[in-house]
Amino acid sequence: MALNKKAKFATDQNRLASYARAIAHPARVAILQTLGEKTSCICGEIVEVMPLAQSTVSQHLKELKDAGLIKGEIEGPRSCYCLHYENLKEMAGLLQGFFDEITETAPHDAC
Repeated sequence: MALNKKAKFATDQNRLASYARAIAHPARVAILQTLGEKTSCICGEIVEVMPLAQSTVSQHLKELKDAGLIKGEIEGPRSCYCLHYENLKEMAGLLQGFFDEITETAPHDAC
């Protein structure tokens, strides 16, 4: 039976890695920034402001939604999206904790 190597890592490490994968593409970062500029859900505007094909934007939206960084609602023939603030705050906390931990333990004369 195959072992799930992912299970050997702590839950926080898995969550952080999932979030990092989701924001590892500049288009997804731009989508998050676009959504962050709005106070309500956005439908077609995302495709209009992105220099990408609609199908490509849709794939990036799917990745962000799968990671839990955005929420989406289907309204008729189109989907509307907004930020998932609770998960964004969790990601920020995990990233901050990660960097705090590795920089606090780094030797002052690191190579």
